[in-house]
Amino acid sequence: MNKKIKGILVILFTTLSIFVLAGCGKSASASDKVTTVKIGIMGSDNRIWNTVDKKLQKQNIKIKLVEFSDYSQPNTALDQGQIDLNAFQTVYFMDNWNKTHHTNIIGIGDTAIAPMALYSKKITKLSELKEGDEIALPNDATNEGRALALLQSAGLIKLNKDKLPTKKSIIENKLNLKISELDAAQTARSLGDVTASVVNSGVASDAKLNPKKAVYVEKVTKGSKPYVNVISANKKDKDNPVYKKVVKAYQSEEVAKLYKKYYGGSEIPAWNLKILE
Repeated sequence: MNKKIKGILVILFTTLSIFVLAGCGKSASASDKVTTVKIGIMGSDNRIWNTVDKKLQKQNIKIKLVEFSDYSQPNTALDQGQIDLNAFQTVYFMDNWNKTHHTNIIGIGDTAIAPMALYSKKITKLSELKEGDEIALPNDATNEGRALALLQSAGLIKLNKDKLPTKKSIIENKLNLKISELDAAQTARSLGDVTASVVNSGVASDAKLNPKKAVYVEKVTKGSKPYVNVISANKKDKDNPVYKKVVKAYQSEEVAKLYKKYYGGSEIPAWNLKILE
């Protein structure tokens, strides 16, 4: 083999080695790529999600929370692709939203069940309610039905057999209580104007209401299953492996302990709650 041919072979070998090394470098870089998942939430309480984010960063997944101010926004944003997931709604709310808005949003993992509660700045127990007192409750269909069921379980009203109760479902109201319907976000703010208000857990948390001082708290039973909160995705993304990792990181013992630390009994991890089975 003459020197010219040897020189050409050396150049080819060197060039090939550079490409191989470059390819390896590119592969390693790709494996380090961080995937960002946009998750819509209601309000600003991000303590649980901050911990989930730290767990996921070890898997090169980063969470970006998108905060919304009313219940009509997170599902619209999800359906339109503005966010990847949301975590704000119950199964009941989600199913009703799909029927009403013709969307295909599904739950891909349980988070917590957050009992609604009746709060007041004017009374401390149910027996203090008087004839004609005013009670506010959320005006969206699923939360209104749930709030009315709470008033029934508290012995304040009786409802007919409607699957999703409305004010028209009330068949007995011995105290002639005035039932006012408000946007869910306004229920806590109304406490200065009404005798009592049924408030969602998330709204109560943002308003710094103490659940231990609630006049009455919704009881969690097997029938509460439709009111479990879920991480939701568009149906086409139900098998997305990254989203499954988000659910797995959320449904951990560490997160369950944080619920007890931060919320006491006002929000309860639902993914392994035996009473719901």
